[in-house]
Amino acid sequence: MQRRRLLAAATALPFLPGWRQALAAEALPSLNVMIPAAPGGGWDGLGRAVEHVAVQAGLVGRFQFENMPGGAGTVGLARFVATRRGKGDSLMVSGANVVGAAIASKSPVSLKDVVPVARLTEEAGVLVVPAESEFKDIRQLAEALRKEPRGIPIAGAGGGTVDHIILCLLFKALGRKPLEAQFVSFPGGGATQAAVIGAQVKAAIAGWGEFSEQVATGRVRALATSGTRRLHPDVPTLQESGYDVTATNWRGVFAAPDAPERARRALVDFATALHETPAWKETMKTRGWDDAFLTGPELERFIAKDQSDTEGVLKDLGLA
Repeated sequence: MQRRRLLAAATALPFLPGWRQALAAEALPSLNVMIPAAPGGGWDGLGRAVEHVAVQAGLVGRFQFENMPGGAGTVGLARFVATRRGKGDSLMVSGANVVGAAIASKSPVSLKDVVPVARLTEEAGVLVVPAESEFKDIRQLAEALRKEPRGIPIAGAGGGTVDHIILCLLFKALGRKPLEAQFVSFPGGGATQAAVIGAQVKAAIAGWGEFSEQVATGRVRALATSGTRRLHPDVPTLQESGYDVTATNWRGVFAAPDAPERARRALVDFATALHETPAWKETMKTRGWDDAFLTGPELERFIAKDQSDTEGVLKDLGLA
C-alpha cells in the first residue's frame, strides 16, 4: 500500500520523466507467460528479459513461464489458445516466425486467434558457421551453395520462419531454386546454437541476439546479417555483400482469446510502462534489438499486413 501511495503521488508531479509516471500504474500481481519454443531462443530471450526488467521495476510481482516447442511456435500457440482462453493474467511471446510457420504448415491456429498487446522489438538475422568452418566469409559460402545447394545443411527455426525465408531469398539471389536449400529445422534458437557449435550442420541462421555472445567468444563465425545496417563492425550485411536480401524478425506479446477488456487494457499499460523504463532501453541496446514498440489499432493493422505480405513471399518462394 505504501508503494502504491508513493507511486500515485508521483503522477501528480508533471516534471517527472515519462517512465516514472508510467510506473504509477498498479503493479500486476503475476503473469503466466507462454514461450512457444524451447529455452535459449529469441522468444525465450525476450520473455526472460521482460521478466527481469518488469520485476526490477516493480511492474509485476512474479512470472511463471511455460516453454512449449514444436511447429515453429504453432504448437505452443495452440496450447495457449486452448488452456488460457478468457484468462487476463496470461501473455504469449510470439511474432513474425509464427506468422510464416502457420501459413507454410496450414496450421489451424494463427495469430488471428490471440489478442495483440504490443510489438516490442525487431531484429536482423545472422548467418553463422562453426568456428573451424572452411567458409571464412559469406562469398565462400554463397559460391558453395551455388555449386552444390543440397550439400550444405543449414539450421534454423521451422519452415516458413524468418530464418527459412532468409535462406530461400539468398538462394533466389544466387540464381538457385529456393526449394533446393537443405534447410534443417530445429525447435528453437537453443537447439540451433547447439547444432552449429557442434558442427552437426555447416551453417545456421537465427536472430542476431541468439548468436551475439557466441560470436563474441569465437564459438561461431558470423558471415553476414540480414538487416540494412551492420550490427557488428566486422560482420557485413547480405545486401552490402552483393546479395539482394533483407529481412527482419519482429517479436511481441499477446493476450489470451476472450480475455476481459479490463485485463487487456492492463496488459497494454504494462507493456507501455515496460517500454518506457531506462532498463528496457538498455536491454534492447545490449541485445542488439531495434525498438519496434507498437500497440492498439496500429498494431492490429501491422499484423494483418504482415500476414498478407508473408503469404505473398512464401508463395513466391514456393513455400506456401
